[in-house]
Amino acid sequence: MNGRGRVGTPGARSGAGGPGAGSGRGGRPTLEEVAARAGVGRGTVSRVINGSAKVSEATRAAVEAAVAELGYVPNRAARALAAHRTDAIALVVPEPESRFFAEPYFSDVLRGVGAALAETEMQLLLTFAGNERERTRLAQYLAADRVDGVLLVSVHADDPLPDLLDELNIPAVVSGRRSADEPLASVDSDNFAGATAAVRHLVDRGRRTIATITGRLDVYGARRRLDGYRASLEAAGLPADALLVAEGDFTEEGGRRAMAELLERRPGLDAVFAASDVMAAGARQALRAAGRRIPDDVALVGFDDSVVARHMDPALTSVRQPIEEMGRTMARVLLEQIAGSGERPRIVLPTELVVRDSA
Repeated sequence: MNGRGRVGTPGARSGAGGPGAGSGRGGRPTLEEVAARAGVGRGTVSRVINGSAKVSEATRAAVEAAVAELGYVPNRAARALAAHRTDAIALVVPEPESRFFAEPYFSDVLRGVGAALAETEMQLLLTFAGNERERTRLAQYLAADRVDGVLLVSVHADDPLPDLLDELNIPAVVSGRRSADEPLASVDSDNFAGATAAVRHLVDRGRRTIATITGRLDVYGARRRLDGYRASLEAAGLPADALLVAEGDFTEEGGRRAMAELLERRPGLDAVFAASDVMAAGARQALRAAGRRIPDDVALVGFDDSVVARHMDPALTSVRQPIEEMGRTMARVLLEQIAGSGERPRIVLPTELVVRDSA
């Protein structure tokens, strides 16, 4: 992203010159020159620029006219310092970098966050915290008041970062909760409803031995997708067979391994609900290696409706979650917190089943 809403890394920000960095530096007008043109003191100009109400309308108009005539650009870094702000937001991914770049989910969240920040002065800092060393370094960075708020994506049940943010009183929003009792503001998709819709669709197509490949079950969203799978089977009067459940890890290789395991346990299965499109792609590899045709022998459904789903052969039926919208909503909620709203909403966005050739 260019200009506003830029993406950087911690420590990579650079500031412009301070107040008074004027005509001696490339001919830029100074605060003092604006004050002289408007016939007021330097402090009065500063109050006008920072939106203070303690200025008369006539004085405000005079200062604004001088700013326009001279082409004065306020120093954003100095203004942020005076307001005890950094004008920076951290997007924290508690995952290895390899997973971030391999899964479309993360880039879609990033795109949504960037869109929401595009018309603000906030700079977006992307950082990873996939191991203890990275988490320790991040904790030190956050404790030093380097950012105004944090967006957390892909949080695990035992992740200490949300509690740290709470202790530091840093505004924060998580994408997906750690549990039903998550104290921080959160934005999520309706994982339960999405899973029930996927399995109900398979049942309606006459499938009766329906397996599932879960995500990592220390992720709340993965557990809710498993809950939805089980609830849909129960509603259809189908038995809950533990041998039809295999845990994956949201990776393609994890999906392939889980599918091979399911085929070994229940070779007669006729449908699979994978808790992500990436895992569904891995499941497809295992099914083809075993000589199973999709959807003739085994119907396959994924979750996310990412670019992976649209480009698979056959095209993948998938549960669409509004990932970019989740990113935009997270950023909006965080900006409201930074502005002092004090609200910690739990927002759940709807999902939709997109039917394609695989089911």
